[in-house]
Amino acid sequence: MAASSSSVSLPTPARTRFEGDPGRVAVVVPGVGYSPAHPLLDYARLVLLQHGWTVQQLWWRIPGEFRGFTAAERSEWVEAQVAAAVDAEGGACRMLVGKSLGSLATGFAADRNLPAAWLTPLLTSPRVADALVRTKAPTLLVGGTGDSLWDARVADELPHRVLEIPSADHALLIPGDAVRSAGVLQRVTAELDTFVGAVG
Repeated sequence: MAASSSSVSLPTPARTRFEGDPGRVAVVVPGVGYSPAHPLLDYARLVLLQHGWTVQQLWWRIPGEFRGFTAAERSEWVEAQVAAAVDAEGGACRMLVGKSLGSLATGFAADRNLPAAWLTPLLTSPRVADALVRTKAPTLLVGGTGDSLWDARVADELPHRVLEIPSADHALLIPGDAVRSAGVLQRVTAELDTFVGAVG
């Protein structure tokens, strides 16, 4: 499914790869408007580097017609982008860290048995929920009760590590409270640190 000429381009960073252990690569997968430079994913990068991983950021171009895609087409598009990034690592990819739309690659992660940290995954999507049920690799899910795309019931039934933040929205911010929002970022970073350390 090729991107159209009307694609909306995310900013292209000067650097998308941060070197660590060449045999342990983590691919960071963005959301629609939440690039790898945004706080949650950038702190994930710092955690991974601290644990010696190589970090490959995925910066994608969203097709202009994306809003008109069916749920299946959206999942196929995301999985194709993630598969290309993972396959480019020649078997060295050992983890995915994804935000929001990136969680449409949960089926891919399950098929490849890749550990993954999903930040604000789309738990209201049956495809995502079903993929997480069959996922056997270590998995972390982080979401907020103020996010309409987070389903606490689904999260509670999954056999994975879950961090649920009361009142946090889809950006894992507490609306109207900058100090508490900064505290949420610290809490998520600590959870990622524990998770990455356990994966090894």
